[in-house]
Amino acid sequence: MTPWGSNLAMAKLQDRRAENVGGDFYVDASCIDCDLCRSIAPETYARVGDQSAVVHQPQSREDSFRALQALVTCPTSSIGTRARHAVQRAATSYPEPIDDGVYFCGFAAEASFGASSYLIVRSDGNVLVDSPRYASLLARGIDALGGVRTIFLTHRDDIADHARWARRFGAERVLHAADQTRATRNVEHTVHGTEPVELRPGLRVIPTPGHRRGHACLLLDERYLFAGDHLWWSPRQGRVIASPDVCWYSWREQLRSVERLLQHRFEWILPGHGRRFHAPVEEMHAQLRNILSAAR
Repeated sequence: MTPWGSNLAMAKLQDRRAENVGGDFYVDASCIDCDLCRSIAPETYARVGDQSAVVHQPQSREDSFRALQALVTCPTSSIGTRARHAVQRAATSYPEPIDDGVYFCGFAAEASFGASSYLIVRSDGNVLVDSPRYASLLARGIDALGGVRTIFLTHRDDIADHARWARRFGAERVLHAADQTRATRNVEHTVHGTEPVELRPGLRVIPTPGHRRGHACLLLDERYLFAGDHLWWSPRQGRVIASPDVCWYSWREQLRSVERLLQHRFEWILPGHGRRFHAPVEEMHAQLRNILSAAR
């Protein structure tokens, strides 16, 4: 631990992985291979073995900033530096804009295995999609963007500090009833069945059972699909995928849910785990059909 500021911690130098290149930044052995550092700063971090490591030390101010954003986001505080850095600047860059009122929250939670969470900024009240770890710096950043009216939880695995965020902003939580657990028994709004539900104009809940029995996606303005653990982009395979290896309820149901998504239009996939993907609607539908074809 180091005094980086509220809710910020750093890796242990004595546990530094031997696979890191020499220099300032490093990853220690507590890495859980969530992939976030590699997606945030691919010029610095890569997968070596079954964990991340620093493969190139940052050479520019921008590279260093992105590497520090990854340090802030890391759910297990597995990234460290030998030198002292102005980490506060990287921390206060969150929520970070992705596109037209959609933000990445950073500050991933170990309880969600490093799942990404997102903030949607809307005139009728902002929406937090899944829960980051609670951090006062992030809360202040969300305050500056208008707070949170609704917390949409895609499924039971990525709830992290949902109750604390709900208290902080007086927000209503939304979750499919089939994924309620003891930790979410007090959510304010439950969705039922498999038919889409309109939460508000332009906000549609699409139940997608498979990964979990009560998994659901959130579709914003027929452009952005917040996909939880249902779909994601694989840079290794070069395509959108779903996987039976991380399906905890029913792979058959998950494929049916993929097929139902063909009824909807969207240009972005914003997943909990895995990489984001942006393409025209026709390409998105082609990617879904490829998943179905590969599974036959």
